[in-house]
Amino acid sequence: MKKILFITPPFHAGVVEVAGSWVPLYMVYVAGAAKAAGFEAEIYDAMSKQVGYPEIEARIRESDPDCVAVSAITCTSPDAVKVIELAKKINPAIKTVLGGIHPTFMYEELFGLTESLDFIIRGEGEITIAELLKTLSDGGDLSGVDGLVFKKDGKLVVNGKRKYIEDLDSLTLAWDLLDWTDYTYYVIPNSRLGAIATSRGCEKECTFCSQQKFWERSWRARSPQSLVAEMEELKTKYGVNVVLFTDDYPTPDRARWETFLDLAIEKDLDMYILMETRAADIIRDKDILHKYRKAGIIHIYVGTESTEQASLDYIKKDLSVDESIEAIRLLREAGIITETSMILGFPEETMESVERTLSLAIDLNPDFAHFLAIAPWPYADIYKELKEYITVYDYTKYNLIDPVIKPTNMTLQDLDTAIVECYRGFYMMKFAEMMEEKDLFKKQYMLTAMKLMMSNSFIRKKMGDMKEMPEEMKRIIGANF
Repeated sequence: MKKILFITPPFHAGVVEVAGSWVPLYMVYVAGAAKAAGFEAEIYDAMSKQVGYPEIEARIRESDPDCVAVSAITCTSPDAVKVIELAKKINPAIKTVLGGIHPTFMYEELFGLTESLDFIIRGEGEITIAELLKTLSDGGDLSGVDGLVFKKDGKLVVNGKRKYIEDLDSLTLAWDLLDWTDYTYYVIPNSRLGAIATSRGCEKECTFCSQQKFWERSWRARSPQSLVAEMEELKTKYGVNVVLFTDDYPTPDRARWETFLDLAIEKDLDMYILMETRAADIIRDKDILHKYRKAGIIHIYVGTESTEQASLDYIKKDLSVDESIEAIRLLREAGIITETSMILGFPEETMESVERTLSLAIDLNPDFAHFLAIAPWPYADIYKELKEYITVYDYTKYNLIDPVIKPTNMTLQDLDTAIVECYRGFYMMKFAEMMEEKDLFKKQYMLTAMKLMMSNSFIRKKMGDMKEMPEEMKRIIGANF
């Protein structure tokens, strides 16, 4: 056991990839752990390279690895299985590994789907992948590797849980294994896009969320000093000038977060930061939002999820509609671009409730809004409540774009059409506001983003004929409708 090849599944959901080509940060971490343990590691990001199975096959043959590892969320899991099946077809001696959120919880199902799967890593993967490779290399006892699931004598062996890594600053990242020409943030021309996880986990209990389930409602943070040092490394070594903070909740510790902002301002790296956080923290930080902008934060996603309090309470969002309104207002005043989402498609959804959501989203007035179809992950807290309403079982459709739940008084097609109409209604309204925007950076940013959205083949297919689009809008975004 000398070489491991990490491969991203060649899955494409459409909307997620409109704005950028994103770094597979989880693979940078586990590949770094493999390298630190003395093994040769490679990353082949098939998703970002926009390639398919023929190219993946060619790369596996060229690399000739001893092990192929793939990470999966629910919607990418079918393609992840196909990748490991391809690896076994090329060379049955290759050991295959699946990791990530979906395999962590659905290991029985995955082992039942294919004979090509050798191992599943549950939970945090860095220590487990290193121990697995060492054990395979030494011919040791696999039962001693915490976090591992495998088959022995035809029966599934589920080892003990892996303890969380206490010092996240100690982890090695294999930045050198990426093909950096693949990563760009399309909204900012000539950019190179990096990614940083400032923390892991979330202590909230949103019932639809995979993250609180995966991390068992825990939260661990990296030091502010390590974050700024990593940003500097990405800038100086790899030319990164836009960085995405990938964690769902980087800001719960106000003192730590403000220290990071101060260090970033002091270092003056001239980098743009994209991130998300909770509305309550934006309100808490209203006195230091100027530091957000000065540190380089230009775009914040705030998970409002709904414009109706009953829906927020149903999914245990721990958020009020008033907090969402106030947070968006504060960010707008601070000159930070805002983005949010509304979840649609619960069993009680109707055309009237969708129209009400659109109206309230327009009143909320973020710079960007997404209207998402609820996808009950098969391991999520909310799954049992929604199971009887599920009519689509193809995991590739569990992408927050395609409806998989049929509301009592709507068809799936009704819901799909309603979601498209929400996008249409919101951005028709937003265009007029964009044209009046006085901040030239923000105006260009938003117009570029809209052009990307409207030019994307996935969006075009969803939105169909848009003859009623204003002529000025057609001219500026250059969309050929």
